[in-house]
Amino acid sequence: MKANQEIISLDEAVTLAGLFQTRIRLSADRVAYRYYDPDKKVWCNSSWAEMGRETARWQAAFEQEGLKPGDRVGIMMPNRREWVMFDQAALGLGLVSVPLFYNDRGGNVSYIAEAAGIKLLAIFGREQWQSLESVRGELTTVHRIISIESLDGMAHDDRVRQMDTWLPKSAGEYKVVDDIDPHSLCSIVYTSGTTGHPKGVMLSHHNILSNTYESLQTTTIRDDDIMLSFLPLSHMLERTGGYYLPLMAGVTVAYARSILLLAEDLLIIRPTFMISVPRIYERIYAKIQEGLEEKPPIIRKLFDLAVDVGWKRFQHLQGRGSWSPSLLLWPLLNKLVASQIVEKLGGRLKTAISGGAPLPPDVARTFLALGVPVLQGYGLTETSPVLAVSRIDDNIPESVGLALPSTQLKIAENGELLAKGAAIMLGFWKNPEETNRVIDQDGWFHTGDVGQIDPQGHVYITGRIKDIIVLANGEKVSPADMEIAIAMDALFEQVMIIGEGKPFLSALIVPEAEHWKNFAEGLGLDPEDPASYKNDEVIEHINHRISEQISEFPGYAQVRKAVLLSEAWSVENGYLTPTLKTKRKLIIEHNSQIISDIYSGH
Repeated sequence: MKANQEIISLDEAVTLAGLFQTRIRLSADRVAYRYYDPDKKVWCNSSWAEMGRETARWQAAFEQEGLKPGDRVGIMMPNRREWVMFDQAALGLGLVSVPLFYNDRGGNVSYIAEAAGIKLLAIFGREQWQSLESVRGELTTVHRIISIESLDGMAHDDRVRQMDTWLPKSAGEYKVVDDIDPHSLCSIVYTSGTTGHPKGVMLSHHNILSNTYESLQTTTIRDDDIMLSFLPLSHMLERTGGYYLPLMAGVTVAYARSILLLAEDLLIIRPTFMISVPRIYERIYAKIQEGLEEKPPIIRKLFDLAVDVGWKRFQHLQGRGSWSPSLLLWPLLNKLVASQIVEKLGGRLKTAISGGAPLPPDVARTFLALGVPVLQGYGLTETSPVLAVSRIDDNIPESVGLALPSTQLKIAENGELLAKGAAIMLGFWKNPEETNRVIDQDGWFHTGDVGQIDPQGHVYITGRIKDIIVLANGEKVSPADMEIAIAMDALFEQVMIIGEGKPFLSALIVPEAEHWKNFAEGLGLDPEDPASYKNDEVIEHINHRISEQISEFPGYAQVRKAVLLSEAWSVENGYLTPTLKTKRKLIIEHNSQIISDIYSGH
């Protein structure tokens, strides 16, 4: 495979704004972005030259607002070309961009805006304004609010302007102000925070640029690849991997219309490169399993055979397994089974990155066996974000891969994974105490994750230090693996293991809506009746199914009691972070009486 000659080096780019400027110069007429026009109902293309001209309009508008280098500007909108225009306009003028989750709650946005001192905020439209309207009085540092969509009849605020009337008609070429220090602050990214207020992670041009370049060294991505972008650009995984990385490599990015239309967009765009969180892969896996349940036994056996042979083939190709005569069946099994699954993902995927949370090994093995090249990666917002990633020719599903080329990783005495390298953040915004807590005197960043590194350098993440449950008898349990195992049962949509300081473990479980309906009705119960969630027969069945899922865990890591909850945990109700991590402390506080009842009298 030929190397990608289009990759822009660190010396050429110097800053993220320089990266954009260089790409425009090198690839002016090539397609930069694909997007769907809902009015015309067609997919459209934008060239790099067009992106440069449009971004220059944003720069002119920023200057008309009197913004100066170092000023903070916020962006709260879903993935689209305007996100890139806003970000690059800010970077080129030496402004500091502050990304906000497009669907975040008003209270969280007002806290971040005030803490960061945001002067201008760009939103997409009505949905964002509805969340902001009740807190607009708290946006004291914000002098201007720009909306992509018209807010006619909604926004009674003198600060609001509609994008089309705010932007000048034209503004010449994209520019980069002189003397931007590559090590200077370019973005404050607020961690979604599973406890307390979010913290502002300060990242420099060099932090992100070096992480982007090193990530590219681990892939075979080429300038004729196409990526489908659907994770929020406000999250560093998508921002680095799905925006700056394609920009550095000259790769076209297509913006998915929505998660609901993702399956359709995969067939239309037919991406060769994709970044996702485990939940997307888990949902596809669950759909496959549900479909198999309705098929004749012979079809299910054929699928199982395809996975079994496909896995042996994968291990053989990886150099970890010997050749087997059963591999002779692969061409037929591929045609009958595997290719059907691959085709649902567009049929051309060469690299499918999974990050942000652990991918269940069974899910990873199934996709790999069927020919979907899923690679796990690992990192944090504070590390720009990638620390480690699996390689196509060195891919162990249980591992998050090898460290990036110049990133150093080691395990501390308490089992915590520590990191050092060019991508480590500058620190937390206006929070030196917390900065000094996570970056020690020797420059090692403390990830907060419990990990292991094997002799070949493969990294394994086994849990979060702060999530470790210490039972009353002193036994320590990392709940993450148990929660993943239990959630492999299609009846269980969300799972949280509890038991800190208690004599045994329990589980809080949110059932999957459709499966719950069928399950409850199968027992002659009304799924809408709150009493059904506490029914003795239901709980007996639930406990049995949990036991089956975690039968291989140690005796002390068994769940003695389970409680079904009717309210799902979501970003909207505050129980999930925007990156879909569970806010354990908040959920425990909200269910304190239920938990007390679980352990009263044992």
